[in-house]
Amino acid sequence: MSLIVRDATLEDAEDILAIYNFAAINTTAVWTDGPADLASRRAWMSARQEAGYPVLVAMKGRQVVGFASFGDFRPFPGYRHTVENSVYVGEQHHRLGVGRSLLAALIERANGLNKHAMIAGIEAANAASIGLHASLGFAEVGRMPEVGCKFGRWLDLVFMQKRLANGVRP
Repeated sequence: MSLIVRDATLEDAEDILAIYNFAAINTTAVWTDGPADLASRRAWMSARQEAGYPVLVAMKGRQVVGFASFGDFRPFPGYRHTVENSVYVGEQHHRLGVGRSLLAALIERANGLNKHAMIAGIEAANAASIGLHASLGFAEVGRMPEVGCKFGRWLDLVFMQKRLANGVRP
């Protein structure tokens, strides 16, 4: 079955929520202490889309198997050409190219919006995400030890960056 990446709709919010909550409860990919609710995921989707940013889903048949988005890196005008991405793949679909397809689509969208750089903030032990980003041209640009905590331990944050190929001028 082929993979299709498309813009998400509010009808996808429950599937996005399920993938997000699995990561929030069981992994260090999301630095929260509990699950989100449907209203908050719908509000997050609407805010991203109203800002002109994509929320994408990866579909296998009729099943949402992953989602991705990007938003402002920081809320100050000087950062207006830089975005930060988020990519989540359902547990049963890891290492099948879903994350790569989603991230490649995000990069394309960021170029289309004349963004200059894309940032990823990744928990340092998440070798799969670090490898995925590196495979698409991201480079580690910073490492912040023990800036987060979850599951009773300190977490390190790795920042990776990709300069986009659109020639935007400051």
